[in-house]
Amino acid sequence: MELGPAMNATILVVDDRPDNIVLISRLLKDTYRLEVANDGEKALKIARESLPDLILLDIKMPGKSGYDVCRELQSDPSTSEIPIIFLTASTDDEQHGFEMGAVDYITKPFKGTVVLARVATHLKIKAASDFLKDKNAYLEQEVLRRTSEMIGIQDMTILVIASLAEGRDAGASNHLRRTQAYVKVLAQQLTGHPRFREFLSDGTIDLLFRAAPLHDIGKGGIPDRILLKPGKLRPEEFEIMKMHTTLGREAIEHAWPRLGMDIPFLDLARDIAYGHQEKWDGTGYPEGKSGDDIPIAARLIAVADVYDALTSHRPYRKALSTETAKGLLIEGRGSLFDPDMVDAFLAIEDEIASIRERFPDSRAAEAKMSAMGDLFTGG
Repeated sequence: MELGPAMNATILVVDDRPDNIVLISRLLKDTYRLEVANDGEKALKIARESLPDLILLDIKMPGKSGYDVCRELQSDPSTSEIPIIFLTASTDDEQHGFEMGAVDYITKPFKGTVVLARVATHLKIKAASDFLKDKNAYLEQEVLRRTSEMIGIQDMTILVIASLAEGRDAGASNHLRRTQAYVKVLAQQLTGHPRFREFLSDGTIDLLFRAAPLHDIGKGGIPDRILLKPGKLRPEEFEIMKMHTTLGREAIEHAWPRLGMDIPFLDLARDIAYGHQEKWDGTGYPEGKSGDDIPIAARLIAVADVYDALTSHRPYRKALSTETAKGLLIEGRGSLFDPDMVDAFLAIEDEIASIRERFPDSRAAEAKMSAMGDLFTGG
């Protein structure tokens, strides 16, 4: 990278003596663009408007001194990084000037070779600094862009795999999208609650949103004759269906040895897959946990998942109305579900309705599920 004195660099020369301005201008005008000011106020106005690459600043001037100008420039984010070389007749001023942030001094009377050399040197330094800042800014944006792309691909992959596992028909239903959106708004509603505020940070809520579609990943190991049965499961069939929680946990845990590190996302996904069928009163499965022994992530999914299941067509029945579903949630408050989570869910009724409108099931999926429900009910 060649960084010589740039012909398009702008230098602001500030001095209250016209002869000093004339002298410096003659030295620099053939190489650089020049701006001049004969007092501090004009210097500040020009600096803020034109943002020069370098300022040659006299210290002793009537009105605002060079120190005053330097202080104001340093305190303004738009001009704080413009290098300042003080012009002075006294070397006693050097220490104070450097403490204020000046990059160099040129003493009076001026020597042409010294002025040219120091100006060129500091313009090279600034050019190098600007180059690195631009490069770093570009790299940061590129990293953010590629990270965003990777997260998008990961999230889409999770949705596709989870859809295949749950319904053997990726894209037929928006159940997973609705469930993860319900979980997010429910978690946000609970962030101020003393029981949950420590757990529900912004980062954790983001991970919950991304992990939510994996709650039924274990259904990939359940036979179609049971998973898609258009009717009530026999007791022995239900025992097989219950295995999806353990299968889901095992599938997620198998990823850890390959990664060789602890991943918070997988911690949440495991808790969700294994614990979302536990009930507040201990009547759920696979372990019969109760109350706060059930992971928070699993309790959140339980409310969101059940509500969406109730308000969607299923092979064994048609969708229930939102009012009926709300009634069942209230009925299960404190027995099936964490009571505070049910209260929070009911408090965001408008957001829940908006999510259902944003992610409706396809007409084909609704017709298919409705037909299977009719077959089961004799409709």
